[in-house]
Amino acid sequence: MSYIEELSLQYIDGQWRAGSGSWDIVDLNPYTGEKLAAITVATVDELDQAYRAAERAQKEWGKLNPYTRRLVFERALRLLEEREQEITQTIIAELGGTRLKAGFELSLCKDMLREAMQLSLRAEGRILPSPVDGKENRVYRLPVGVVGVISPFNFPLFLSLKAVAPALALGNGVVLKPHQDAPITGGTLIAKLFEDAGLPAGLLNVVLTDIAEIGDAFLEHPVPKVIAFTGSDKVGRHVAQVAAGHFKRTVLELGGNSALIVLDDADLDYAVDAAVFSRFAHQGQVCMAANRVLVDRSVAEEFTERFVRKIATLKVGDPLDPATQIGPLINSAQADSVTAQVDQAVAEGATVLLRGATVGTLMDPVVLTDIPADAPILHHELFGPVVVVLPFDGEDEAVRIANDTPFGLSGAVHTGSVERGVRLAQRIETGMIHINDGTIHDEPIVPFGGEKSSGLGRLNGDATVEAFTTLKWISIQHERSRFPF
Repeated sequence: MSYIEELSLQYIDGQWRAGSGSWDIVDLNPYTGEKLAAITVATVDELDQAYRAAERAQKEWGKLNPYTRRLVFERALRLLEEREQEITQTIIAELGGTRLKAGFELSLCKDMLREAMQLSLRAEGRILPSPVDGKENRVYRLPVGVVGVISPFNFPLFLSLKAVAPALALGNGVVLKPHQDAPITGGTLIAKLFEDAGLPAGLLNVVLTDIAEIGDAFLEHPVPKVIAFTGSDKVGRHVAQVAAGHFKRTVLELGGNSALIVLDDADLDYAVDAAVFSRFAHQGQVCMAANRVLVDRSVAEEFTERFVRKIATLKVGDPLDPATQIGPLINSAQADSVTAQVDQAVAEGATVLLRGATVGTLMDPVVLTDIPADAPILHHELFGPVVVVLPFDGEDEAVRIANDTPFGLSGAVHTGSVERGVRLAQRIETGMIHINDGTIHDEPIVPFGGEKSSGLGRLNGDATVEAFTTLKWISIQHERSRFPF
């Protein structure tokens, strides 16, 4: 079945219904420009209804036997596997994702649902000693209540599920606001999945709307205790400021400007393969993507020649074609922005090693070098198929260049000596870095998050438990206390 038309509605308190706003989100196919759906936005009143529904439903859900909760995620995983082909078509149509990208995203989603099953049983309490005779200290780990989730357009199915599934598994209710360019894949598709898996009505609500309609109401509403946001650092800063003003916790997964570092003893062919995938997966619209490839000057010429040669073979085109490796950017505004940033870099003195055309939302890969150290393209996230190659002299210079950015999300080091790579990796100011691999990784039990402007907090495994639960201390005085008055 096609999810696009069927799921172009709000999902509030277990009901599928049209929004009552005064304008529509127009959901477009990034490749063809075809209008997939026009979705009337949810209003502030409907957002309030969603939060209140989650608040009501959570009270019973939070008390439910966690083994019973876990069954919902087992069924959701089976449904995801059964609907894999239909979901793949939706990712292609709504996001412009290639079949390779869709398969990668679905594999991440399956792992996350498996982890959610385990998280249902992970809210463990503790019994702690006391310096007071006869006193017992119990620490209970409880759901926070309701979590508000805001997800991006690039990997919307996974990045929504990454917060939604664990939050539900740990006994919370959720209100999800997906990006307006991915309302189905990042929003109502997930609601349908959990509805069919037997999740009680009201626990998960999806509001398809925009700040132009609701302002900061999603963040300011009194019901949610945690806001989980994935997106740009600019919006993330605003989310953090507003949420803090209302005493809400935040988990922020923001942008990146990753460096993939090739040392003089690296396997160059392997490093080329890793760098090409790390930069051009999903047209470079990945927060962990390797915007910058740093190469030891002694091997830079050889590496760069192989790197450019391989990039030139990448097939750009229709994401429905299984041979396509680079599909369209999410919209024409994004394509125009990336093109303008390349033009600016060239005007500032960058050397073009490879550049084709930009036609509509399709952009041929671009490789630049000889970038001035203060050029903006070196210091900010570039969400498109553009890579910068930077030679360096020695490890100290590699570290300096890699850290010369306000971001600190991911990275990679390629070397023939693992421990040399680890020593260098420890000097790079990122939340994650990978030896002899690409920069794009997410595993369900390993803490995921960034340093500097790449975010606050971590998700996955124990970090997710911390993010979506709270601690309550209950003490028991088995012997009578002596009070001073």
